[in-house]
Amino acid sequence: MDKFTNSAWFMRIVAFALAALLFISINFEMESDKKSLGLSTAPEISTETIENVPVEVYYDRENLVVSGVPETVDVTLKGAKSLLINAKNQRDFKVYVDLSDPAISMGDRTVTFKISDLNEKLVATIDPEYAEVNVQERVTKEFSVEAEYNSSLLEEGYTAGQPTVSPKTVKITGAKDAIEQISYVKANLEISKGLNETVNSKATVKALDRDLNKLDVTIEPSSVAVSLKVSIPSKTVSIAPKQTGKAKDGIRITSISVDPKEVTLFGSETSLEKIDEINLPVNISKIDGDTELELDLNKPDSVQKMSLGKAQVKIRTEKVDVDEENAEPVVEEEEPENEQKQEEQVVEEKPEPEEEDEPAAIESKTFNNIQIVPVGIQDDQDAELESDVTSITLLGEADDLKKITKDDINLTVDVSNLDEGTHDVDLAVTVPEGVEWELDSKTVSVTITQKDEET
Repeated sequence: MDKFTNSAWFMRIVAFALAALLFISINFEMESDKKSLGLSTAPEISTETIENVPVEVYYDRENLVVSGVPETVDVTLKGAKSLLINAKNQRDFKVYVDLSDPAISMGDRTVTFKISDLNEKLVATIDPEYAEVNVQERVTKEFSVEAEYNSSLLEEGYTAGQPTVSPKTVKITGAKDAIEQISYVKANLEISKGLNETVNSKATVKALDRDLNKLDVTIEPSSVAVSLKVSIPSKTVSIAPKQTGKAKDGIRITSISVDPKEVTLFGSETSLEKIDEINLPVNISKIDGDTELELDLNKPDSVQKMSLGKAQVKIRTEKVDVDEENAEPVVEEEEPENEQKQEEQVVEEKPEPEEEDEPAAIESKTFNNIQIVPVGIQDDQDAELESDVTSITLLGEADDLKKITKDDINLTVDVSNLDEGTHDVDLAVTVPEGVEWELDSKTVSVTITQKDEET
């Protein structure tokens, strides 16, 4: 063994092995140093497309309007893959169009897109490369707003007034040629089918050209309050009790009366014109004596609704001999009234027998469609009543009531101290002395609005 280790060949082999190990170690360390210093082999080159990159436009926004610049573009980047991934995730670069030169002229022009804040080792391609833009003088002008709605959506029989808008004017800003194209400024009220009540809602304002195309302008305010008053025509007619059936043996019907004597119908004007009274069938076949009944009123098919669904009926009878059965019964039914009495109906209740010293019976007289007059309207305001007519019932002695006409009755509402908005205001009633009065409602809804300022 000692002989082998002391031989020349053994020493040569050991020296070769040590040299090989030293070579491998040195090369490994050099490669590590290169990587740490960024001196490795050439990086992998790749491309990446980033879509919908926002475009910024630099220009004098106070005096100019620029149109035609797309909101986004696509950017394709080329470079080292690690840099591409970072650029895609961070998106810290900007794509822009520069029109900030004060000497820029008005009209159409072609501009190229530029990119900033991008790593200089990346190459960018923008799609599209350029845009056709239009530069115009910035103009602001005031326009009146017109509200509109689809009248076919109203429920059958209902009508709508002219919609009101608040505020009545808006300021529109845009390119000069766009402002000059404005023909209509509309606020479309969105309503649902079967509309049967007043609507108060917000509506978006749109500026349209003569062909009803929407224009690219800025509107302030962008929406307005719209009020649409919806109502239904009405007519007050008498309730006419009609006797049906045959009275029992020994019973004679002496009178049939109904309370109330009138009912208000609601529907289309053409339908109401054909109706003068509502018949109320009263079956007398089961009547044994004086009776009070509550009967349903039959609504005509052409009528939308009625103010009453039932009415009280008083039946007065008397006992008769069987021999008198063939005698003609006396039934007091209400006779048709003339046109004047439809407005001035005297409701007379049959008084009980009185003693000579007993005071005269109090009767009532109803006047329909009495005008309500607003007073104290300020010069810069308009007053609109929810309903400008009402009915009033006067109570007093028959002789006094006969002398009274509609001209003797004054109904007013004082609006002198009301601010803009809707208010419930008490009615002031003036009637001749010696009579009392009753109203279905002692207040009326009044809407106060400011008049347009003259320009």
